[in-house]
Amino acid sequence: MRFGARELTVLAVVLAVPVASYALVFKPQNERISRARAEIEHKRDLLTKLQIETARNEDLLRANEEIARRIEEIESRLPTNREVDAVVRQVSDLAVDAGLGSPALKTGRHLRAASYMEQPLEIETDGNFHGFYDFLLRLEQLPRITRIPDMRLRATQGWGDQAEVDVKFTLSIYFQQDGGHGQ
Repeated sequence: MRFGARELTVLAVVLAVPVASYALVFKPQNERISRARAEIEHKRDLLTKLQIETARNEDLLRANEEIARRIEEIESRLPTNREVDAVVRQVSDLAVDAGLGSPALKTGRHLRAASYMEQPLEIETDGNFHGFYDFLLRLEQLPRITRIPDMRLRATQGWGDQAEVDVKFTLSIYFQQDGGHGQ
């Protein structure tokens, strides 16, 4: 069997068609498919990151709402400067109800504390130690925000629960200006 020019030409054309098809059609198409798959994968990664961030933003929004609610709760416990006198009367009544002597109150100059104001009160009283302890427990249960930065307690008679004491302490009452937020 001999191959002539015509047979060799047909054989070359038959072999050249798949090679040319691969080089001209399939290889560029495979490259486009690979690029499209890479782009799809990139977009899926971006979508996953976006979903994570969206969930995180929702969590942050809920956290911010919770913080705002707690701030409102705390601010509701702050009297305005007009209500401080009522708190002072309430503290005095608590002392008398606890069995202490009528307290001597000396109002100090109010101070700015963060975005609120602080009104220090110097209080002197005397009475039974158990009554003083009861007074502190009742003071702690007040709905207003207060603190006792210093205290001097001196026993004058007796010992233990039956001791008579002289007490001098500073009670700070936190309040907000009538405009709110200590302004």
